[in-house]
Amino acid sequence: MHEAMEAVERLNELSRQKYVSPRFAASVYAGLGDKDKAFELLRAAYEDRSLEIGPGIKADPTLDSLRSDPRFRYLLRRIGLNDDE
Repeated sequence: MHEAMEAVERLNELSRQKYVSPRFAASVYAGLGDKDKAFELLRAAYEDRSLEIGPGIKADPTLDSLRSDPRFRYLLRRIGLNDDE
């Protein structure tokens, strides 16, 4: 858990120098089991129109813990993807 939080801190530091999609930190929080924070960051990435929030999220294993949550299906629909495609 400590290493995961260090990774989030590094992402935050890097984001002060250039754009870093919130999508990357969302993966860390998903891995930690903090679904609310993960979805908050995924929503921010969607609103930023981050390229990292595209079709690849359907197969990204770092988000597996989120797939059964209705918010994941809602996010896929907002992106323009069906969860059954």
